[in-house]
Amino acid sequence: MNLIGLTETHLADMELISRGKVRDIYELDNYLLIVASDRISAFDVIMPNPIPDKGRILTRMSVFWFDKMKDIVDNHLVETDTTRLPAACKPYAEILAGRTMLVKKARQLPVECIIRGYLSGSAWKDYRQGMPVSGIRLPDGLKESAQLSEPIFTPSTKADVGDHDVPISRREMETIIGRELTEAIIDISMNIYERASHIADQAGIIIADTKLEFGIIDDRLILIDELLTPDSSRFWPKEDYEEGRSQKSYDKQYLRDYLLSIDWDQHPPAPNLPDDVILKTKEKYEEALKRLLK
Repeated sequence: MNLIGLTETHLADMELISRGKVRDIYELDNYLLIVASDRISAFDVIMPNPIPDKGRILTRMSVFWFDKMKDIVDNHLVETDTTRLPAACKPYAEILAGRTMLVKKARQLPVECIIRGYLSGSAWKDYRQGMPVSGIRLPDGLKESAQLSEPIFTPSTKADVGDHDVPISRREMETIIGRELTEAIIDISMNIYERASHIADQAGIIIADTKLEFGIIDDRLILIDELLTPDSSRFWPKEDYEEGRSQKSYDKQYLRDYLLSIDWDQHPPAPNLPDDVILKTKEKYEEALKRLLK
């Protein structure tokens, strides 16, 4: 049983500028090299065990979606083929294969753009408490996982330090980045969600919600980071969907459910994961990719 995954990278002669929950980002000449590790986090805590090949799955899925959306909005992707990466990458070709994107540098916008087609997650939590969702008042009487009459745009903050993922209203987003840019992002985000939902539906997947990130290059708005992966979206199997309960999913919800079942306070250090939890989580990611790329 091979449960060895890539926990982190150490690429000599390249400047590591960020090591996030999943991705290691290096500066490489006028570009960034994004390496998707197999790290996995839950409740904002990185687990001690990686999920083998998770980084490759996320990278392949992002590349798939970037291609599907390129006529709607440009993106930061330059190259994924290790044979075409800069010379500094050649000693690490085996490590980088399948999990690396060479991307354009962009000015990252300080907001996360979340589109919800179904009532789940933090939106369901707020709704149950009688609160609006990012300033949007939803109709009374909705059940958990209900499909909304139309998708809603629910942005959140993205700070370098301090609070992360704090829900904000559209008006607050306009205050942060301006009205014109906000309107453009909402229009693009809705178009992406509509197209992605249709493609996923044909593959037997419901995209309940997804998070997009945008940047600016030469005054042009582009997509950055990852796109429509199980880490940035809720993917549900269409054949199992039923309103009024939580759903099976092709993401790390299986891991979250396991962690909720044990006596862990959701603070570091995280517990070691059993082999069966690692394998089952890996299978969830693999199934999502297989369905989309069949």
